[in-house]
Parts: sequence; structure tokens; C-alpha cells
Amino acid sequence: MTTHEWNITGMDCAGCARKIKTAVERLPGTADVEVTVISERLKLALQGGANAADVESTVRDLGYGIAGVKKHDHEHGHGHGHDHDDPADRDRTWYQTGKGRLVILTGVLLALAWGAEWLFPAVGPLAFTLACLTGLIPVARRATAALRTGQPFTIESLMTIAAVGALFINAAEEAALVVFLFAVGEVLEGVATNRARQGIRALGQLVPRTALREHGNHTHEVPAASLNIGDIIQARPGERIAADGEIIEGTSGIDESPVTGESIPRTRGPGEDVFAGAINTQAALRIRVTRQASDNTIARIIRLVEEAEEARAPTERFIDRFSRWYMPLIVLASLLVIVVPPLAMGQDWGTWVYRGLALLLIGCPCALVISVPASIASAMAAGARNGLLMKGGAVIEAAAAIRTIAFDKTGTLTEGTPKVTDIIPLTANVDEVMSVAAAVERGSSHPLAGAILSRAADLPVLPASGARDLTGMGVTAEVAGAPAFVTSPRTALADGVIGTDVMEQAAALEAEGKTVVTVYRRGAALGLIAMRDEPRADAAAAIARLHAMGISTTILTGDNPRTAAAIAETLGTAFRAEMRPEDKLTAIRDLSGAGGVMMVGDGINDAPALKQASVGVAMGGGTDVALETADAAILRSRVQDIPGLIALARAAMGNIHQNVALALGLKGIFLVTSVLGYTGLWVAILADTGATVLVTLNALRLLRFSPDKKG
Repeated sequence: MTTHEWNITGMDCAGCARKIKTAVERLPGTADVEVTVISERLKLALQGGANAADVESTVRDLGYGIAGVKKHDHEHGHGHGHDHDDPADRDRTWYQTGKGRLVILTGVLLALAWGAEWLFPAVGPLAFTLACLTGLIPVARRATAALRTGQPFTIESLMTIAAVGALFINAAEEAALVVFLFAVGEVLEGVATNRARQGIRALGQLVPRTALREHGNHTHEVPAASLNIGDIIQARPGERIAADGEIIEGTSGIDESPVTGESIPRTRGPGEDVFAGAINTQAALRIRVTRQASDNTIARIIRLVEEAEEARAPTERFIDRFSRWYMPLIVLASLLVIVVPPLAMGQDWGTWVYRGLALLLIGCPCALVISVPASIASAMAAGARNGLLMKGGAVIEAAAAIRTIAFDKTGTLTEGTPKVTDIIPLTANVDEVMSVAAAVERGSSHPLAGAILSRAADLPVLPASGARDLTGMGVTAEVAGAPAFVTSPRTALADGVIGTDVMEQAAALEAEGKTVVTVYRRGAALGLIAMRDEPRADAAAAIARLHAMGISTTILTGDNPRTAAAIAETLGTAFRAEMRPEDKLTAIRDLSGAGGVMMVGDGINDAPALKQASVGVAMGGGTDVALETADAAILRSRVQDIPGLIALARAAMGNIHQNVALALGLKGIFLVTSVLGYTGLWVAILADTGATVLVTLNALRLLRFSPDKKG
């Protein structure tokens, strides 16, 4: 079995994608067929005697452009390989595309037909018939191709039946106008869909095409896509960084706004990571490449957004199913409108054939089918531009319904860089307390360990081995040949190494919002260390905004109750303290009773809770785990972006509801007026294409969304 991938053009809505998917799935030897509208890709596996040429001719017969994706695209960055081998229509203006040329041709012929009718009335009907057939042939060809793949109820087939029917009842002028308006609608749909695509495509263009790679004592300009892990590249001031990597020399301000939306440049130096596409603002840097182009942060963001099309919203799935039986019903209804009044009531055939054809045109479900995916695509593009990633429509729908948010404390609501504030010696001096604590914590990645190690940086290093995590209680190791422990005061009290007097000292420090640990050896407490992690500057405002949005908040933390209470009081939120990872899981289940729950964490130790929540949001600068384990990710570490994410999801769902109401409302009105004979064929097609364009334009309003706007 071999995997193949193509770029497709001319796909403007979910209906197009479904048409291609259904047709290709019927070919022998095809499997795992995926068609995505926004990324304009067709991906499938071929087995047995199946060949790629059959796939290509099937897609072309349906009226779409198709071209194979170059191997180069796969190896070097799904994100920015997009424009190496694109089908002809992609970057052209509307009048250069096949559909655009058809609009111009049918428009000119229609104008000539009106002129001919005015000058030579007898020639008029013939001229209109010619204009109609010229525009209808490509549409009829696509309808026939779809019919051969077992899809009789396509927009093209309805259009063909209506136009041919109109010619038979001597309504050639209206038939020509209908064909012209249909072609205009298709072009407008394409223009609008392309606008939604540009947001995603622009991301791929953020990564420079070339890089300055070091080779011995020289630098060579090479394609960024050819860089390998371990290569050393240079980034001069004012240039975009060509790959994800680690700075090995130089310190500079890095503007990460292209990737995370964070507008203030961050100073980064040796040992720190940088993203491809970020702008080096001040000084020359030498960078070691840590990721292939196909796996850099931007490429992964693009891939997530593209794959998110597969994770469709429940609303979208429902509309998809609805449109499948809705089309045949409309055909049946129009047939009844044509046949029943003349046969049962002796009415005029011509009148009712005309009304039935109008009903057929109104029945096209284009606007309805596009109403959800257009909004989802726009919302995801707007989110990606602001550092808010949501993996698909299902996540957006769930995020809009959130009633409670559970926050991890350390590194999420707080800066995640605690500082040692107090050292209270008990049976040892200050330096000894810090040296032993640092030896025990040396291998740990916990933020509190970082605080102890940075405070003890100037002290002698004690030999330590066999460090072990005492799940949720502390850490132990062999230090200078004897066991040493760094644990919570409660664990030390249970071990019998401190009494109630020391416990009271610890309690007083905890009441100030500090985290306290006891450092002890077997039978003797060396001292207490107190640390505090300050809340993020925007945390209180973000929590207040969430409350204003009707969302309750709670902190889930492994820290002690007093520290948790001090932070929770500052921020105005509820809390649950001394929680191990499994306790967080149970807490999420409890909170789910009141409706949807969002869990916000750093994506590493919170992975189980993130998965359990209705929506798991990972916070942090695009770390691997953050992007891959959670349903959504906040790329700038701003608490303010959490209400922004929910506001975006709510705006998207509001937009979807407006679109569905608009599409169904217009259809409902014109359905009645057509059957009653108030509106004719051309108004019917105008209602359909008009609704499709209105729905798409409404969805594009989401592209202007700003997460910082209140609401």
C-alpha cells in the first residue's frame, strides 16, 4: 500500500470535498481517503492494481484542478512546501481562473443576446438559448461525472435540470440568466474561501526560504528546507530565523509575534530556544538547528490547523447528514409541484413546471453546507494568528459551552519561577540546609527545585545519588553517604522529625502565601526553606473577565492549603490544595457535574487531567507536549488569552448559528414565494448564491477577532 498526496483547486466548500471523496472512494484499490478544503489537499492510500492516474482523471472530470505534491514538500516542511507544485488556479485573480473566464463569457453572451433581442426580436430566443448552453455545458459535464460516481443529487445536476427544463418551457432568457448567476455565485464562493485560506497560508510564508549555514570557517546560503538537526546557522539583526533551534552564541531581542502573537521582543541568549519565523531584532546570533523544517513549530501549527478539519464539530456532522436526505426530498417536492396541480386540478402545465424548477434551484443546500466549516476555518485562522490553537470544530464547540475552568497553579497562574524568601535553620546552619537541599533536588525539573538550586549556586556541591520522587510528598536522595529528604512539613511531622512548634512556624510562612519545605536527615530536621511564586501580572484581570463571562474558576494545586488560599484570595478564585495528579483527575470529574470543564495546565504533569476535561488547554511557548497532548494551546504564556480563547469559541458558535439561520431563513422565504408564483427562476438562484456568499462573508468577520477585546 502506498500513500499519495495531491493539491486540488476549485474546491470552495465542504460539498465539493464530499463530492471528490465519494467519487475517489468508489475507485478500486483506494483507502483512507482524506480531502481537506482549507489546505486544498487530497490524501489516500493505493493498493493492488490501483493507479494514481485514475484518481487524477476522476477529479478532473468532476471539474477540479489536480497536481501531485512534490516529494520535496514532504521531506522539507509541510508548512512551507505548499507553493512548489500548486495547480494553476491557486494564486490567480478570479478572472484568470476557469470559473472566472466562464462568468465573463456567459456575461458577454447574455449582454449580446439582450442586444440581439432588442434589434431583432425574432432572433432573441435563439441568442438566449446559445448563451444558456455555453454556460451550462461545463456544469452539465461535472453533473454527469458526479452521476457516474453514484452522486445524482449534486448542485450541478439540479442546475442542469432546472436550466434545460426552462429551455423546454420557452423561458430561454431566464435560463441564460440563471446559468450566469450560478457562475457568478461559484466565483464569489471561491474568492471568499480563498480569503479564509490566506490566513493559514500566510503562516507558512513566515519561515524564510534560505538560511546562512556554517561550513568550516565559511557560511553558505542554502535552502532552509535542506537544514538538518545539528547544523549551525547564523541569524543577522533584522532577519527572520530560518529554523527551530538553540542559541549557542549571542544575545538578542527575539520578536516572536509571527509564531505566538506576543508583540514585545524577548531577550534570549545562549542555551535558549528560538522558533523558525521569529525575527532577530538586535544582534547577530549563532543557532544550532534542533528540528527539521517539516517539524518546526510553524509547520506543526499549520499541520494542526489542517488536521483539525477532520475533527469536525457535532453541528457540522449533523448538517452534513441533513443535507444528504434533504437534496432528494427537494427533488421529490419539486416533482410533486410540477405534476400534482396539472393532473389533480387541471392547472396549466407551463406555470407549474416553472414553479417546480424554481423550487429545485432554491433547494440547493450550498449555503447550509458551507455555514459551519467557513466559520470554523475563519475562527482557527484568527486563533492561530493570535497564538490560540484549537484542534478543530469539536473543540471550538466544546470551548463555547464551558462553565468551569480548573487551573494548575505553578507556571500557569503564577510565573513558575519561585524564589527562596526565608531559610530557617533548626539543627544546622543556613549554608548546610541549602547545600543538602540542593544535593537532593539536583536532578529534579520541578520549579521549586529550580529556586533551591539557584539560591545554592555559590555553595559547595555535595555528592548525591539515588534521587527518588516520593509521589506528591517530596524528594529523597543519598547525600554524602546518608539519606536526606526534602518534603512538605506534614510529611516531616508524620515521620516524627519535627514537632508542633516547627509546624506552627511553617504554618505562619504558608499563611503569607509561601511554599515551605523541610530539609532533614534520619531523625534530625536541618531546617525549613520558604519560597514564593508570584501570580502572573495579568492573572487577576483574566479571572475577573472569566467571572464576567459567567464562568466559575478554581485552582487545582499540589501545594499546601495556606499557600493555595493566599494565591486564590489574591486572584478571587476557589481552590483545592495538596492534589496529586490522580486527585486532579477526580476533581475534574466532580466539576463536570455542573457542565463543561476546561483544564488549563503546562501540558506535562497535567496530561491526564487535560485529557479528562471537556477541553484541555496547554499553556506555554509551543512545547511539544503542549501542542500534542491538549485540545487547545496558548502559545504566549498569558492567562488573559484563556478568556480570549473562550470568547473566540463563543464568537464562532454565534457566527455558525447566524449562518444556519440565514441559510435556512432565506430558503424558507423564497420556497414559499416560488411555489405561490411571486418569485421566478433567477430570483431562486440569486437566493441560493446570495445566501452562500452572505454566509461566507459573515464567517470572514471572525478573521478580525482580537482575543483582548472584552466580551
